[in-house]
Amino acid sequence: MSEPVTRPGRGSRREFLGGGATASLAAGLMVHSSHAAGGETRELRLGIVGCGGRGTGAVDDSLAVNEHVRLVAAADLYDKKCDALRQALQGRYQARVAVDDARLHGGLDGYRRVLDDPEVDVVLLTTSPGFRPRMLLEAVEAGKHVFAEKPVCVDPAGYRVCLQAHDQAVAKGLAIVTGTQYRRQTNYVGAVEQIRRGAIGEIVSGTSRYCAGGIWYRPRREGMSDVEYQLSNWMHFIWLSGDQICEQAVHNLDTVNWVMGENPVSAFGSGGRFTRPEDSEMWDNVAINYEYPGGRIISFMCRQVPGAAGDNGTVIHGTTGTCFIAAMDGGSRIVDRQGKEVWRMDGSISAAYRQEHKDLVNSIRAGKPIVELKQTADSSLVSVLGRVAAYTGQKVTFGFLAGESKLDLFPKELAWDGSLPAPTFAVPGRTKLV
Repeated sequence: MSEPVTRPGRGSRREFLGGGATASLAAGLMVHSSHAAGGETRELRLGIVGCGGRGTGAVDDSLAVNEHVRLVAAADLYDKKCDALRQALQGRYQARVAVDDARLHGGLDGYRRVLDDPEVDVVLLTTSPGFRPRMLLEAVEAGKHVFAEKPVCVDPAGYRVCLQAHDQAVAKGLAIVTGTQYRRQTNYVGAVEQIRRGAIGEIVSGTSRYCAGGIWYRPRREGMSDVEYQLSNWMHFIWLSGDQICEQAVHNLDTVNWVMGENPVSAFGSGGRFTRPEDSEMWDNVAINYEYPGGRIISFMCRQVPGAAGDNGTVIHGTTGTCFIAAMDGGSRIVDRQGKEVWRMDGSISAAYRQEHKDLVNSIRAGKPIVELKQTADSSLVSVLGRVAAYTGQKVTFGFLAGESKLDLFPKELAWDGSLPAPTFAVPGRTKLV
């Protein structure tokens, strides 16, 4: 990989993230018509921040499903990744990937160049999750519509920033759609509708699992600073990923929150690590009991252990039946108390990925922008709640995390060649609840 185009000097967190937007709201809301005389179609111009696989996929999904949308700017820590994204998509979309070299931005501050670009209407945020809350707020301050990948926060401090960004987006008429694709997958939507209509009676309890194999790990290369190494190997550092329960399993916890229609009261659980590399801060398994209002318990488990059995989906038990909601393309079904199937629906996750981008663009063009950041911030904090309960070995309430916790994982200073504390992993009974 190449060096970033820019190497920001050492500065405070405030100077790096949250230094204020220079683009005006009017510029951020600017739309460009491909039929200027008749005004039939408003062209929207995209900027991408985070040019890895998820960023490339998000741009591809938007261009595939939306007409009169063009990519005009890209930012990543490494400028070569911006160019790789451009080359990967130009062959398919040609002139609709219209990013000249001057709009390929590298370095820690590259995202600011995208937010300050008056040609960008919609910014797609697909970096590692630790950056998401502040980038979301700055994007709204810059007057941009936003697509933000999940999770949208990894700690309570970030959660509160997301709530601020949500409220500002509503006030400014800006859209924020998030990467919780199951909320747009037909069998998930159908299952929630059936539950709402009483197809399984009153909800009593449930289980949800996100158990998979191992996850990637990127060894430290010679000459890497602490900051560059952790950014490169971001999944394994909690300030960047939030651990697997936030970065990956948030999909299932978002589904649970959606089904239950509210946030849990508290969480209690455990977990540990057996297979992680020595300098990884991640656990490789977590098991949590979430208590929802009315004393209803959702038993949740996530695991990343090579060679172990996989299981991914959510089961909701009611007084008259049970709803099975399988992940990916597994479909949903409901059985009655005798085990007889009474309802079934298939669904396509690839179609759901694209639907989020279709809904975002349609809402902007209709002048009725979707703002769904709060619901995803809530689900992200539910993930954090489970992690904190397991890490500390304590019963933790959602209200404490949302309103009182001082936990703020983002480094106070961040420079490309800077140092960071040595990696550590949580030990229940030693790790404190803050």
